[in-house]
Amino acid sequence: MSEDVLVTRGLTKRYGDHEAVSSVDLRLRRGRVYGLIGRNGAGKTTLMRLVTGLSIPTAGSIELFGSGADAPRQEDLARMGSLIESPPLHGGMTAQQNMRIHRLLRGVPDSAVEERLLAQVGLADTGRKKVKNFSLGMRQRLGIALALIAEPELLVLDEPVNGLDPQGVVEVRRLIRDLAAERVITVLISSHNLPELFQTASDYIIVDGGRVKRTLTLEELEQQTQRSLEIAAEDTEHLVTVLERDLPEVPFTVMPDRTVRLHDRTEHPDQVLRTLVAADVWPTRLAREGESLESFFLSVIGGDRS
Repeated sequence: MSEDVLVTRGLTKRYGDHEAVSSVDLRLRRGRVYGLIGRNGAGKTTLMRLVTGLSIPTAGSIELFGSGADAPRQEDLARMGSLIESPPLHGGMTAQQNMRIHRLLRGVPDSAVEERLLAQVGLADTGRKKVKNFSLGMRQRLGIALALIAEPELLVLDEPVNGLDPQGVVEVRRLIRDLAAERVITVLISSHNLPELFQTASDYIIVDGGRVKRTLTLEELEQQTQRSLEIAAEDTEHLVTVLERDLPEVPFTVMPDRTVRLHDRTEHPDQVLRTLVAADVWPTRLAREGESLESFFLSVIGGDRS
């Protein structure tokens, strides 16, 4: 079984003179959660429509599940689930009736999957309530359940927490992480909300103007945005000794330039300074370092543009 679930090469989509997606090269691995990040109009939805076969590329190739084919085959698309833009719901039916129709259309014989998935997304108790009377958040939950009905290997979700209350956001986040960890499903999830994806994804794809600006893992993103307190002193050895003795619970790193970075207490530098001065360590530098998630995102896409 190939570990590559999705590979795109030079993927491009043009609408007249406008390139909505431009020469995108991606490689998605099995069991990972990929956060597709970009502001509105960055090309996220167009890219997802190309991947799921809802739109035809102008150029480039899409290979699914190690098939070797340059375009998605019907049998490959059947191994995917997606929620892109508005979920395909029948307003005059209940949640379970919607589930049954989609289960039959996808050729899934096990009817028990309907109730199981509705329970997973928090809609088990909706009974005879028609979908047309659902809130936006409830519709989103049902759309996610529909995307899961054929037990996909690749799940593509476009802004899935849109309209959810805070509790619903937490539940969807937990569901996505569990799907990747327990069922080894690959998830591609889009959002313009980097802090939200930071709590969900294992990998990140930052797009702007239809192009991939950067790909990085959660560990790499944490390194880029980790807040620290940078301290320099004339006697680095004495500084380290005092930190180990008087602040043993605070992790720190001695950098190649002999400065010391504390990975805690960044909000209370005054407490650190008092501790050092009391031990006769006089810092020549004491400053917060590291970027916020938002500032890092803006640095990657080139700042704010009109």
